[in-house]
Amino acid sequence: MSRYRLQPSPGQERALLEHCAHARFVWNLAVEQHAHWKAGRVSAPGFAEHCRQLTEARAAFEWLRAGSIIVQQQALKDFAQAMANFFGKTHRRPTWRRRGRDEGFRIVAVKTSEVRRLSRRVGELRVPKIGWVRFRWSRAVPEGVKSYRVTRDALGRWHVAFAVIPDPIPAPGTGAVVGVDRGVTVAAALSTGELLTVPALREAEQTRLRRLRRKLAKAKRGSNRRGRVKQAIARLRARESDRRKDWVEKTSTDLARRFDVIAVEDLKIAAMTRSAKGSMQELGRNVRQKAGLNRGILANGWGALVKRLEQKAPSRVRKVNPRYTSQTCNGCGHRAAESRESQSRFRCVACGWRDNADVNAAKNVRDTAAGHAVAARGGLPLGEPANREPQRDLLLVE
Repeated sequence: MSRYRLQPSPGQERALLEHCAHARFVWNLAVEQHAHWKAGRVSAPGFAEHCRQLTEARAAFEWLRAGSIIVQQQALKDFAQAMANFFGKTHRRPTWRRRGRDEGFRIVAVKTSEVRRLSRRVGELRVPKIGWVRFRWSRAVPEGVKSYRVTRDALGRWHVAFAVIPDPIPAPGTGAVVGVDRGVTVAAALSTGELLTVPALREAEQTRLRRLRRKLAKAKRGSNRRGRVKQAIARLRARESDRRKDWVEKTSTDLARRFDVIAVEDLKIAAMTRSAKGSMQELGRNVRQKAGLNRGILANGWGALVKRLEQKAPSRVRKVNPRYTSQTCNGCGHRAAESRESQSRFRCVACGWRDNADVNAAKNVRDTAAGHAVAARGGLPLGEPANREPQRDLLLVE
């Protein structure tokens, strides 16, 4: 996706919100229909049936007929794809869309003449029922644009994303392999010794965010004061999110350009960030500590970094088993939990090897992906076969 900042006029913004409302309306109707379906009943309506129902609804209601049929049909198309992803067990079941949070719509069958450049930093595109809307020409629009999606974030900023898959970044061809260890204190530690951190909110910004949260807790629901406080919180949150996205883009591009193979741990982030609150019958333990850990994992963009790496460097990202990578000495291969003295210090109890704990783990990830070593010397428990490196002296015996 190539995303650009939209610059609509006040009248155009009201029309864009109408498009978002129509797309959200037909999406929620589809969700409601599927919510009534149960096993043994006739199957819920599909995309073709939804389109027929939409035609009847547009004929019956003038306010719906005044909107763009492309926007409404593509909302149903998105819902059909979301249900297919749910039944394919790759995504969760689609849920309700709310005003102010899920604002956006998609336009297809875009012609080349409907996107044009006006000046060095300004371009415009044609939106159905609205006309030409300007956007910031921050970089060249990719050729062959067939569709785009317009979205509005919690801060009220409008963006347009053109659905064009960019070319992957070519490999340098040096044969270099790098291991990446993701953490909470250090977002990404490289086997080269580099420690990369996500630029978060500054101390003054965090202090202001805490004060705004206290104000929000005291503000009356529905009041203008509460709306202003929520807007200020959204502004800080958007600043934090923008910095994280910028870091992910720059870091993934840098790694894809410098290394032929990028090794990362195969982490199940969705399971790792699951809440520990438990249920009414069995309450969870250390809920607040686990919630803090979850926030740290999500704030460091673990999943976004690997996703962008796989998109920019396809077939060059290797996922390895993370088992014991932080407890194994990269110098001698000895594994012991006592070797990791603290979050940042690693000292092997067998050979005395010293290194940064995250860098040592990144080196183990790199070596595992490169085939030079195994993640845990000694094999798996329960008497299963041991994985060991070939012994040079034994191979030389005649």
